[in-house]
Amino acid sequence: MGKTNLFGVILVLFLVLGDGCGAKPMYSWRLIHRFSDEARSLWVSRGESGGGNKTTSWPEKKSFGHMRMLLGNDLKRQRLRLGAQNQLLVTSQGGRTINYGNDMGWLHYTWIDIGTPNNSFLVALDTGSDMFWVPCDCIECAPLSLSYYNMLEKELGEYSPSHSSSSKHIPCSHELCEMGPNCDTPKAHCPYTVNYLSDDTSSSGFLFEDLLHLASVGGDKQQNSVQSSIIIGCGSKQTGQYLDGIAPDGVMGLGPGDISVPSLLAKSGLIPHSFSFCYDKSYSGRLYFGDQGPSSQKSTSLLQLKGNRFVIIFLTYFISKIRTFIYSSY
Repeated sequence: MGKTNLFGVILVLFLVLGDGCGAKPMYSWRLIHRFSDEARSLWVSRGESGGGNKTTSWPEKKSFGHMRMLLGNDLKRQRLRLGAQNQLLVTSQGGRTINYGNDMGWLHYTWIDIGTPNNSFLVALDTGSDMFWVPCDCIECAPLSLSYYNMLEKELGEYSPSHSSSSKHIPCSHELCEMGPNCDTPKAHCPYTVNYLSDDTSSSGFLFEDLLHLASVGGDKQQNSVQSSIIIGCGSKQTGQYLDGIAPDGVMGLGPGDISVPSLLAKSGLIPHSFSFCYDKSYSGRLYFGDQGPSSQKSTSLLQLKGNRFVIIFLTYFISKIRTFIYSSY
């Protein structure tokens, strides 16, 4: 994914002859990236564009259209390398990740949709935990009004299981209910509590099953919507930093535990048990579920510190000092 190959360049052949009669010819190839300004000028001089459209359709460098063109080409190359047996999944809103800097704790966030009808949430991405929770039927939660977050463009969400027709409560007898032994009866609603490394920072509430809205992407195939059942923590009470503007709209745990979103998607047969994350110099990027990279790509496992806490050592590639690509397999 992070290596340039013949799909990403235009080859220009030069023949250089030596001065002496007996000198042997020397060949060299000049490499031009197919989406560079230099390549564009070549296409323009020929009266066409790289995709066969009018030259005016070539998007401006670093524009949204240009980034989308680069992404589409990269997905095509991955399809050729990986084959079509597995799809790549992104969140229904495109899988774009955002870093708001110090305003929201330097975490990576992405918009996700859950429930029926679907509601949007801006969740923080965390490889150090497994639980996926959102503010829900709040007793003690962070403010969700847009007036508290001047860097955001829309309101944060609060999940209400009673307003989702696809919501189901998780009983204490469920295999993923860790607190099941503490329940009064097996049919009681399964509670959860997650304690994080930050001092006095936690989320607690009850577990529900509901639909996560995703989209399949890759190559020239049309983007298709995908829904998958996942386990959601109905976070009615948060403490510590989660009341101070850090992850106010929930956390998506990407750890290797059975209850994490990547694990549940893999168990359902939708994807391999892996994900990838690429980001640019602004630390914003895109998250893909099921992306294992090319066969030559090395990966690194999440390392368990203690209990259910994990840390990831990223294997990175740098492209022109702009993009970093990260793959993780469990």
